[in-house]
Amino acid sequence: MSRFIIITFMQKESFIETLRRKMPRGSLRGQFARYLVTGGLAFAVDYGLFVLCYDKFGWHYLLANLVGLVAGLVINYIMSVVWVFSECKRVLEDKKTAEFGIFAMVGIAGIGINQLLMYLMVGNLDWNAKVSKIVAAALVLMWNFGARKLMLFRERKTV
Repeated sequence: MSRFIIITFMQKESFIETLRRKMPRGSLRGQFARYLVTGGLAFAVDYGLFVLCYDKFGWHYLLANLVGLVAGLVINYIMSVVWVFSECKRVLEDKKTAEFGIFAMVGIAGIGINQLLMYLMVGNLDWNAKVSKIVAAALVLMWNFGARKLMLFRERKTV
C-alpha cells in the first residue's frame, strides 16, 4: 500500500512538472493555458452556485446566473494576479483598487454578454438553462482573457 502511495505521489510531481513546462508563465500560450485552468476553477464555483440557486432555491435563471458570475469574478481576479499573469508587469500594480476596478469592469462587460447570451438561448430559443450556461461561459472566456491581457497585463516584467 505504501509503495502505491509513493508511486502515485511521484507521478503527481511529474504531472506538475509537465504542467510547468507546457504552461510557461511568460509566454502568451502559457498564460492562456493558465487562464483556462483559472477559468475552469472559477466556472466550477460559478456553475455550482448557479445550479444551487436555480435548482435548489428555485431562483430565476438570470438571478442565479448573476450570483455565480460574481463569485467566479473574485476567484478569477485572485488567480490571475497570483498565477496567470504573475510574470507580467501590471499596469496598475501599485493601485490595487483601480486594478480590481478595471478587472471587474471587464468582468461586468463579460457578465452583460453572458446574461444576454443566456436570455437569447433560454428565453428566446428555449434551450436548457444548464447547457446554455456552459455555452455562454465558453464564449465569454475569450472576451475576458483578451480584454484583461490588453488592459492590465500587457508587458513582461523586467528582472
